[in-house]
Amino acid sequence: MKSPFRILFLPLLICFGLFQPAAGSVIFKPGEKATYKTPGEEEISGNAQEMFSKAQEAEKNGNIKRAIKTYSALVRRHPKDTLAPGSLYHMAQLQEQIHDYFKAAQSYSVLAEKFPKSERFDESIEALFRIGEMYLAGKKVKILGIPFKASMDHALDIFAAIVRTAPYGKYTAHAQFDIGRAREKQGSNELAIAAYQAVVEKFPNDPLAADAQYQIGYIWTQATKAGTYDPAATKNAKIGFEDFLFRHPNSEKAAQAKENVKLLEHKQTSSAFQIAKYYDKQKYYRAAAIYYNDVIRQQPGSAEGERAKKRIAELRKKVGDAKLQPPAVTAATANKRKKTETAEGPRSETNMPPGDAPLPPSDTDISLPPPASLLPDTTTAPPSSTTDTVPASSPSPSPEAAATPQS
Repeated sequence: MKSPFRILFLPLLICFGLFQPAAGSVIFKPGEKATYKTPGEEEISGNAQEMFSKAQEAEKNGNIKRAIKTYSALVRRHPKDTLAPGSLYHMAQLQEQIHDYFKAAQSYSVLAEKFPKSERFDESIEALFRIGEMYLAGKKVKILGIPFKASMDHALDIFAAIVRTAPYGKYTAHAQFDIGRAREKQGSNELAIAAYQAVVEKFPNDPLAADAQYQIGYIWTQATKAGTYDPAATKNAKIGFEDFLFRHPNSEKAAQAKENVKLLEHKQTSSAFQIAKYYDKQKYYRAAAIYYNDVIRQQPGSAEGERAKKRIAELRKKVGDAKLQPPAVTAATANKRKKTETAEGPRSETNMPPGDAPLPPSDTDISLPPPASLLPDTTTAPPSSTTDTVPASSPSPSPEAAATPQS
């Protein structure tokens, strides 16, 4: 769905000149048909210089609406004149002055898009960023003077315009970062991660690259608290913070990132151990063994790791090692046995080597999960009781604006 900002972007500014509906007047000329003109339109005539002077005079006299209309008419009638960019800039400034930030952003955007070589280009990008930050911070959008709840869509469109029209500008990295913040506030975590990743890849030397990398780990950490064990989210969160430590080892948030990695490692181990116990209780011993082995692999020296080793030894004695092996291993064993029988003749059960027990029925493993590394996003296991928290990134303040990512 297109946002109002995009829908009104060029037609409202260039074609209609941002005029408000109003009662008009009918102009009669001898020998000509009557023509309709909006109030004051009949007076807004002449070449670009004359119209610019009229707008300046109206602005000086405090007639803001009249000045805006005249600047708009100049741009519409003389779009290629050297005064057009300046008229757009003055119009946008006046729209800001009367708190019509939505239209001001449109005017600044048209200036940056259509007149990139204008001396007002940098000032327009700065103004766009300023208005975008207002919307990001919760500025309510007004329609017909009625305030509606804040819209992140307006902020996103403004920041996207900055990235598009000034890809190497002073505010570009910050605008890209703020796209991530806006996406987070919308709850679009995948898009937020993509926006932050763009900061990391396109602006690796900008101070905000560290904050973006940290926030990637933080968003994945939040995904681990969705209610069911999600090994992929936990793994991605851990990778996010490890990448942060690799890229920014001297960051002031390095200590917190290290702590976050430890928390995630503990969460991986604790969650795997709880799931192992769950399957153990249900007598799905093969599935339980898979998760007990995950615990041992992740943190072999931990208390859970020692308990997992002990329980696997108990299960081996109870059901035999073959019934604890993953299906792929038992299938490989069966194929090997089949080849041997073909070459040497079938063997009796009593002549099988120790531990080479027959395969369990094929339907035994239908309801069991694959190894943890191959698990889908959710399992039938109960949620983990771990409630570890990881703080969101607090970007370093910049001269332009302070950025504080939201969780």
